[in-house]
Amino acid sequence: MSANGSPSGQSKTYDSAFLKACRREPVPHTPVWFMRQAGRSLPEYLKVREGIPMLESCMRPELVTEITLQPVRRHKVDAAIYFSDIVVPLKAIGIDLDIKPGVGPVVADPIRRREDLARLRDLTPEDVSYVTEAIGMLTQELGGTPLIGFAGAPFTLASYLVEGGPSRNHEHTKALMYGDPQLWADLLDRLAEITSAFLKVQIEAGASAVQLFDSWVGALAPADYRRSVMPASTKVFDAVASYGVPRIHFGVGTGELLGLMGEAGADVVGVDWRVPLDEAARRVGPGKALQGNLDPAVLFSTPEAVEAKTDEVLAAASGLEGHIFNLGHGVLPTTDPDALTRLVEYVHTKTAV
Repeated sequence: MSANGSPSGQSKTYDSAFLKACRREPVPHTPVWFMRQAGRSLPEYLKVREGIPMLESCMRPELVTEITLQPVRRHKVDAAIYFSDIVVPLKAIGIDLDIKPGVGPVVADPIRRREDLARLRDLTPEDVSYVTEAIGMLTQELGGTPLIGFAGAPFTLASYLVEGGPSRNHEHTKALMYGDPQLWADLLDRLAEITSAFLKVQIEAGASAVQLFDSWVGALAPADYRRSVMPASTKVFDAVASYGVPRIHFGVGTGELLGLMGEAGADVVGVDWRVPLDEAARRVGPGKALQGNLDPAVLFSTPEAVEAKTDEVLAAASGLEGHIFNLGHGVLPTTDPDALTRLVEYVHTKTAV
């Protein structure tokens, strides 16, 4: 711990470009990081993960450390994001689930009745001791580069638990939300407790910021989000507010929800590629930084096209209070790693003060 009581990793990173942008302070250049930057697009990732199932790889501190550091070494990004999966805390409390290659998280026995809630016990730091160990190792290695902790938001976790796996239409999830609003509210409240505990573990171990991924919440209309989802997301943001680390909120297809997602308690709102950042700023309102939002598929085009589309993002961001450059969703698995490296360098050079 540092003299001010924060983990040493957080005090070392306080003046980084990434954290300054989160706080809407002047930056030496626009900071860059990518969602899914540590993953299948990197040959060194595929090599170290060979033969190791996804969930097991999330529970090996040395492996987590190596994978998290790979894009920092290769791309010179301004922040690392902790390598994990949104279902890790669910697995840690004993939910029978697995991540199936090519499918995603699959839950053996979906949660759809009140008696099923008993399976969602509290998460303790001991349940995820490997997270504390890995973050301790990472903050030593990262020095002044911030580490972003993350968790799945209550709605997205609920959708996996209720559907039993990934879903295109979320019919079981919506049936429960509309058909038994009290059970739905109790389910999301339990998941908010688990998510809050998981984020607290990461912050107390040294994470400098946290991101709440609500990957599937774009499936909802604003009125349903406000009534049935926002209270649980707000509970998570409120639970970690006292730590003073920036809180980022991101979802896919959430153009209609951007204002509400900021209202839920985020300091930074992530924007996918469907809404220009200047329009996103209008929807979110003042007092928030924005993160985004180059279409991940642009990286498959020519270097000239990537630069042109990047210029569009930077132009739309020029009037923002704070901007973190990112993709509008995760790095696609077959992306050329060199395209990402060039993109980081281009943004840094183009925005240098």
